[in-house]
Amino acid sequence: MAAVLTYALAAFAEIGGCFAFWAWLRLDKSPLWLLPGMVSLALFAWALTRVDAEFAGRAYAAYGGIYILASLAWMWGVEGSRPDRWDGIGAALCITGALVILLGPRGG
Repeated sequence: MAAVLTYALAAFAEIGGCFAFWAWLRLDKSPLWLLPGMVSLALFAWALTRVDAEFAGRAYAAYGGIYILASLAWMWGVEGSRPDRWDGIGAALCITGALVILLGPRGG
């Protein structure tokens, strides 16, 4: 469960950092948005190293499902666009995949 919370922190940090660039380039916000955006992206990278996984690739693969769910939450909470049923179905499939990667038994 700690891995899921760490992934959630990483996801919102990544989305926040990328959104700062989106706001600057697509929403005509001040370039000053880039400063917290870069800090947020550094937090994202740091958080992913906190996940207890033997291989970086596996940690990143599991992260993908969490990132998708967090992206839809961002879209709804920050951008004001409620996800539709297809968003929900896709997120459920991705979360299932992430949990299989995280919790699947590993042969020794």
